[in-house]
Amino acid sequence: MAAVLYGKEHLRVEPVAVPPIESGDILVRVRAALTCGTDVKVFLRGYHARMIVPPAVFGHELAGDVIAVGDKVTRFRAGQRVVAANSAPCNSCFYCLRGAENLCEDLIFNNGAYAEYIRIPARIVEKNTYEIPDHVGYQDAALSEPLACVLRGVEETGIGPGDQVAVIGLGSIGLMFVRLAKLHGARVIALGRRTAQLERASRMGADETIAVPEGTDSVGLVRRLAGGRGVDAAIEAVGTPATWESAVQMVRKGGTVNFFGGCPSDSRINLDTSLLHYSEITCKASFHHTPRHVRRALEIISQGSITARDFVNSEEPLSNLLEVMRYLTSHNGHLKTAIIP
Repeated sequence: MAAVLYGKEHLRVEPVAVPPIESGDILVRVRAALTCGTDVKVFLRGYHARMIVPPAVFGHELAGDVIAVGDKVTRFRAGQRVVAANSAPCNSCFYCLRGAENLCEDLIFNNGAYAEYIRIPARIVEKNTYEIPDHVGYQDAALSEPLACVLRGVEETGIGPGDQVAVIGLGSIGLMFVRLAKLHGARVIALGRRTAQLERASRMGADETIAVPEGTDSVGLVRRLAGGRGVDAAIEAVGTPATWESAVQMVRKGGTVNFFGGCPSDSRINLDTSLLHYSEITCKASFHHTPRHVRRALEIISQGSITARDFVNSEEPLSNLLEVMRYLTSHNGHLKTAIIP
């Protein structure tokens, strides 16, 4: 059984053939697949320009057991517990040779986590699949992919000890930013719309929380909490033009903004050029992850600094995935659901 996306909000869980594997591939029995905001967007839009063209099995955050290996596979064997990332770079193109594997010109993606079995293609087997430590659960390990994206975002933003950091948006990604920023020694101001989100952020280590219903002067509140100058870094983890623009106004002179949340296609924002120039504000955006970040994410999970109990609200069988997706489309801010095939 697998969840097949046929188009916009057209999803069916139905029998499919077990994927055949080639010499460098492995076949994995999925033990846990986690829902993701990107999957919800794919469900609503019916496609993803870079990752999936329907009809196709979808889902990309997974952990499971190796069932079979191709005859050229040497790193893995049947019976191992593994987590496989959803992509792998070529390591030879213009961007890979400059250390930007996430921008690889031949970056291959793999989807199909919402299924009983998934084929992991040879390049991902070789470059971005890892054995799960014995003490780490499947749901914990499946967090490696989104955590790797956040880890790279923290690194790109340059967050360090003593920094004041504003995190805008407290879904699972925003909460990971809160936690990792604290692990880097920062003072964190977390902004969210719902009480439950703010409470979760506090549990993740946020030093201050701000409720931001419509009409709230979040910029003024953040700047005051940061001593009037503004924060050293602002992380936008919502994905709306309005919050992108607000993030720029929250940082101090010489501060850094990370536009992490992806806005809808064709979005535009207005930036105050005088503010950017005379305050020397750095604006960055972080996309995806690299194998190095996935490895490091699994290490952080293995150390117990990030656990599934902080990010997974519930478990559901694969047969309920359509209902889960419909629920997530109308409950913005809900954390992850573990789909158990």
